Amino acid sequence: MPRYYFDLRDSDEVVPDEEGLELPGLLAVHAEAAKSLADIVREAVHSDPLVRGRRDLAIDVRNDAGPVMQVRFIFELVTVLRQ
Repeated sequence: MPRYYFDLRDSDEVVPDEEGLELPGLLAVHAEAAKSLADIVREAVHSDPLVRGRRDLAIDVRNDAGPVMQVRFIFELVTVLRQ
């Protein structure tokens, strides 16, 4: 089974995956990347619920041959009501 690496990208910062996972194909890779990114976004919102501005998060997936796919989540908090 091929090994895929899931590198975390938070704006310009990249945290490389050194271990990777063996997965049977691209459908499983896509599911794993989407689930991982959803978990990361959930944790980011819980740890800093008042984050302001734009935040770009992504999982860059690669294998031994190079890049395979990127799963991205971009969110931006804009306050329109002043208290």
